[in-house]
Amino acid sequence: MIEKEKRQRLNWKKEFDYILLHLSPLLILWTGATWFDWVLCISLYFFRMFFITAGYHRYFSHKTFKTSRFFQFILAWFAQSSLQKGALWWASNHRVHHKHSDKPKDPHSSKLYGFWYAHMGWIMAPEFKVTQYALIRDFTKYKELIWLNRHHWLPGLALMVTVYFIGNAVNGSGLFDWSAGLSTVACGFLLSTVLLYHGTFTINSLMHRIGRRRYKTDDDSKNSFWLALITLGEGWHNNHHYFQAAARQGFFWWEVDITYYVIKFLSWFGIVWDIRKVPKQVKYAFVKTEE
Repeated sequence: MIEKEKRQRLNWKKEFDYILLHLSPLLILWTGATWFDWVLCISLYFFRMFFITAGYHRYFSHKTFKTSRFFQFILAWFAQSSLQKGALWWASNHRVHHKHSDKPKDPHSSKLYGFWYAHMGWIMAPEFKVTQYALIRDFTKYKELIWLNRHHWLPGLALMVTVYFIGNAVNGSGLFDWSAGLSTVACGFLLSTVLLYHGTFTINSLMHRIGRRRYKTDDDSKNSFWLALITLGEGWHNNHHYFQAAARQGFFWWEVDITYYVIKFLSWFGIVWDIRKVPKQVKYAFVKTEE
């Protein structure tokens, strides 16, 4: 049996903002929500999910494609509008996960530390509060990324203010109907953000528990079509753990990977380039392990 690391207990008093954010969508009970608010909620979920998967994960964590200094800032900015901390914090912890997947040093192994710790407990754990800059040196040379990582809440705040004024313009009865934007914030931004949290977190908590294994790896990573849909391709987790260097995680044509399709689309305009592919010998040299 693998011996777990001794992790510090969570200090819930210091996580008041995190708890409050989860309760904030309840404002909808007082503000109500219009059809526009619900459309914006769904749109912002998938819009930001793309930047999480393409930015936080496939670019900053794994460098599966190249882009300009300007667009890498855009990737970081909109990824951080999800309020999932800084791009350098996210990527450095993810690199630790791959190095020690389902081993004691894995930040969020559900196999060792349980479902809830892997899902969200590790984010609040004292051990993982600080960005491990030594693990992300390939990006620390960019001062704007360091600045953005330190002010990781700024893109989310900017988006929330923008959503408020958009909601006021669409839902309001006049220029000074300032309360009209509150429902758009509650539904379009706050609820969308909480849903986005848990859509992202399912990869840590569920993708080492449910699904199918195509490739034999040193961890319990699995593939799931349904989780690939809600995470725009991240559900092909066993594929990814077998070969991390590829921008495409749905290795076969039937494995829907919307993030990859968008990355490919961006390459047609020269916004990204040198997209790393899955070699044929990797794609087909699998050992089937389904029971």
